[in-house]
Amino acid sequence: MPKKKYLNESIKLGGIDLTVESGKVAKQADGSVVIRYGDTILLVTAVSDTKPREGLNFFPLTVEYRESSYSAGRIPGNYFRREGRPNEKEVLTCRLIDRPVRPLFPDGYRNETQIVATVISADTENDPDVVAITGASCALFLSDIPFANPIAGVRIGLVDGKYLVNPTYDERRESSLNLIVAGTEEAIVMVEAEANEVEEGIMVEAMMLAHKEIKRLCLWQKELFKALGVEKRTAEPEPVDEKVLAEVTSKYSDAMRKALDTTDGKDKLDSYKAIDELKAEVVESYPEDDADARAMAGKAFGVLKEQIFREDILGNKRRTDGRKFSEIRAISCEVGWLPRVHGSALFTRGETQAIATTTLGTKQDEQFMDDLETGEVRRSLMLHYNFPPYSVGEAGRFGSTSRREIGHGNLARRALEPLLPDEGEFPYTIRIVSDITESNGSSSMASVCGGSLSMMEAGVPLKRPVAGIAMGLVLEENRYAILSDIAGAEDHYGDMDFKVTGTDEGITALQMDIKVAGINAQILVEALEQARKGRLHILEVMRQAIEAPREDISPYAPRIITMKVHPDKIRDIIGPGGKMIRSITEETGAKIDIDDDGTVNIATADGDAAQAAVERIKALTAEAEIGETYLGTVSRIVDFGAFVEIFPGVDGLLHISEISERRIRDVRDELKEGQQVMVKCIGKEGNKIKLSRKAVLKDEKAQASGGES
Repeated sequence: MPKKKYLNESIKLGGIDLTVESGKVAKQADGSVVIRYGDTILLVTAVSDTKPREGLNFFPLTVEYRESSYSAGRIPGNYFRREGRPNEKEVLTCRLIDRPVRPLFPDGYRNETQIVATVISADTENDPDVVAITGASCALFLSDIPFANPIAGVRIGLVDGKYLVNPTYDERRESSLNLIVAGTEEAIVMVEAEANEVEEGIMVEAMMLAHKEIKRLCLWQKELFKALGVEKRTAEPEPVDEKVLAEVTSKYSDAMRKALDTTDGKDKLDSYKAIDELKAEVVESYPEDDADARAMAGKAFGVLKEQIFREDILGNKRRTDGRKFSEIRAISCEVGWLPRVHGSALFTRGETQAIATTTLGTKQDEQFMDDLETGEVRRSLMLHYNFPPYSVGEAGRFGSTSRREIGHGNLARRALEPLLPDEGEFPYTIRIVSDITESNGSSSMASVCGGSLSMMEAGVPLKRPVAGIAMGLVLEENRYAILSDIAGAEDHYGDMDFKVTGTDEGITALQMDIKVAGINAQILVEALEQARKGRLHILEVMRQAIEAPREDISPYAPRIITMKVHPDKIRDIIGPGGKMIRSITEETGAKIDIDDDGTVNIATADGDAAQAAVERIKALTAEAEIGETYLGTVSRIVDFGAFVEIFPGVDGLLHISEISERRIRDVRDELKEGQQVMVKCIGKEGNKIKLSRKAVLKDEKAQASGGES
């Protein structure tokens, strides 16, 4: 292998230099680059074994992405003060890299391969996630690893009707679209988006703009490849024996088509069983002592299965379950069927089913996450997706949350988040859990529908309900078919998995993975329009279960009363060392959250306890107003007057001249400590309050005089 050369080149992207440096760091890796965008820098490495792993029928690729706290000048906030298992952002970025890269390796490649992307410098403007996609491509493509076609990643924002390439964090906060696109020079291969009810046409325009920039980056990588003079390893996939394929095709095509068919009451498991039995028959038709022939028969069986599936769709215009291309499976929606949870829904679409529950909490229940940009972020909406093995008829182990579960939950959360009410209108933390109880088709889209239903049933005032649909595509040369509501086999053998969520106003989230080139703008427009019609159909079915959010929340959910106090009064509520707020919490059982702007949220399921907490806080934060009358208690008598407590801990001065209408010589002739007395506030100077009993007596006389007349 030739000695690696040093390279340091730049290209403009979104007005900022994107710089790739190779041959300086991590030189023992097969491929390594330091990629820089602004002051955000990543080290990305790629290593692939020279020999395949025996006995595998899948590509053993692992992707690791880590955000080092030191890159932002911080020490980790956990107990160990070092990075631990990957957080949600890191897991999602691993998936962003894996999804576009994996399909571009040679078919049948079985060599252990690992990509590691580490953020080593992070500015407060540029998100490293999309830079990591391009960095992974550079590490692979500028090495001898058989990765023959470079990719690049670009983010598109939309602010005031203008598209932005790789918008900054601040620009993204103002943007109605956050779109990440990865692709090759020839085609888009992956899309990930969240949007504020964006129209389909805008989404296609943004994708085309992203691909225009991606083409530039891919051509640039090819120039770098030539400059380095890299020689790629050879990786030839094992071909299918044409003779064996012909034999299997002639003998078993009809039986295969029958096994794939799921009409006439057959479900997915019936079809899987029939296919497994047929495969065993095909393999066993070859001599038992000829392992190679049996292995090739099994491979030919898989090729035939895919050929029949695709030809039935493109040639015979027929799906395996008999549906029309735009037809959606039967949908059933039930709400409120779990009696003690705050909100619940059972969403069933074909053989995919989700139990979605909504739990309402207080600000104390918000999710805290480390963040390179700000150090820490809080999330008031959580959506946790669980995919137990029984949902696909299997027995399996229960372990930590998988990357797939994190990814699907994140997609569903992003789909629902734009429709949440403002915090001032609904100051609750919301946790949705989607338990998938059956799966054949997109369970993430079932989670979106179920999550929307359960929130409405919980009384969350969503602006509009949200639904999701999974689309598919089968494409060969000039023939293509767009499929609505794809089932598992259509996802596996199709050329595109395209998930779209939104309201009847527009798109809120989108996720797309494409396995082939040739997806043009026209196909994307057609797919999005077909998805829109499917989404509207699903929304109509959902409305039949629940038309609008419940007017009141569950009796088992905490009631939150919101009140405003002057920010200067916050310390009075908290008290020395938190003594006062603890006493209110212990006495009433209420949870109390206080924001810096003086917003106080009091939460409890007991209305009387909530009111008691409100009265305590009002007493602690009340301010005397000039002209108002108060019933106070004489707390201390001095020669020049008396101090009267009109609120707990708040005293005003009742001067000797304001005690009576007549002149008095000694305050003690009129007042005693502990005596309750009506006083009027007649003046305020800073924290000093001036009170008058004489003014109250005059008012009483005036009222009495008016009554007599």
